[in-house]
Amino acid sequence: MKKKKISVVKPSLPDIKDLVPYLEQIWDSRILSNGGPFHKKLEDELCKYLEVPYVSLVSNCTIGLIIALRIIKIKGEVITSPFSFLATANSIVWNNLKPVFVDVDPITANINPEKIEAAITPNTSAIMPIHAYGYPCDVDKIESIAKKYKLKVIYDAAHAFGIKYKQRSVLDYGDMSVLSFHATKVFNTFEGGAIICKNKNIKKLIDEFKNFGFSGETTAAQIGFNGKMSEFNAALGLLQLKKIDSDIEKRKIIDGKYRTALKNIQGIRCHVKLDNGRNNYSYFPIFIDQKYKLSRDDLYQKLKDNQIYVRRYWHPLITDFSIYKKNKNNSEKNLTNSVKIAESVICLPIYPDLTEKEINRIVGVIKST
Repeated sequence: MKKKKISVVKPSLPDIKDLVPYLEQIWDSRILSNGGPFHKKLEDELCKYLEVPYVSLVSNCTIGLIIALRIIKIKGEVITSPFSFLATANSIVWNNLKPVFVDVDPITANINPEKIEAAITPNTSAIMPIHAYGYPCDVDKIESIAKKYKLKVIYDAAHAFGIKYKQRSVLDYGDMSVLSFHATKVFNTFEGGAIICKNKNIKKLIDEFKNFGFSGETTAAQIGFNGKMSEFNAALGLLQLKKIDSDIEKRKIIDGKYRTALKNIQGIRCHVKLDNGRNNYSYFPIFIDQKYKLSRDDLYQKLKDNQIYVRRYWHPLITDFSIYKKNKNNSEKNLTNSVKIAESVICLPIYPDLTEKEINRIVGVIKST
């Protein structure tokens, strides 16, 4: 009998019956986009839940990153990490800026602040760190460096929904943070994202930019594009917000079960735990070293052969793509930790509906080598 497939992610959705009244309101109003009532309410509710001053909903995280860089008029070079999804660097290049890739910390997989400072030049105008797997960057050091060199900081916070660092929302650091509400994320609106900012005027500019640049019915203050979230996505987001705490708690239980089951397996290291804040358990990465009986790629294939679909997230590095290989600083010597992590990581399945039986099956394959 063929084994049932276990996916690395499975989007959490509300009961479809709960969505029907929201859809009926949309049908009655005929407001489908352009900042309708659900859009406005979701922005307000997210401000409260995330404990941030201003939220601007956008169509996706990539658009959000592009807008964030554009709105605060970044020029020249942006320091970032090669250990991320391609969209991080793409958003920089789309703004005619140069991404400068620096190495990550070997334990957290987040950008190394010491490497940031060493990479600053007269052309550097901003830093774009990534909260890898939802684990907060060293925000205090990054903030200190940014203040010292008068740099802007825009966080790629795609994984960081609801994360707190020392009881403060990690989204409240830097000049802006950009969230992803893609189907694979802890909080999803099918597709979508949000820009977090601290200034009412900046929010106004963001909201204008994502609506083609319109500042009034017949006036346009800037050349923008269409980055709006629809009323359908916003309505779903409001329903998702009602159960997000329950979903995160279920993920926390799964995280704990994995850690207990894998702690004594030689050659397997679980990602570092967040002990001084609030996690959202968005991913469960493990790192395979030479002490394990299989290589990372062999274990990946063995899990796949057993209908367990994991991800080598992120592999390859951004700097391994041909479109970014021309960057002078992307040699393996400069990115030693990034290379090692990209070659050793596997993200195991984690989502609220993952059963204990499925967890045991996943762990069983890992232990059976």
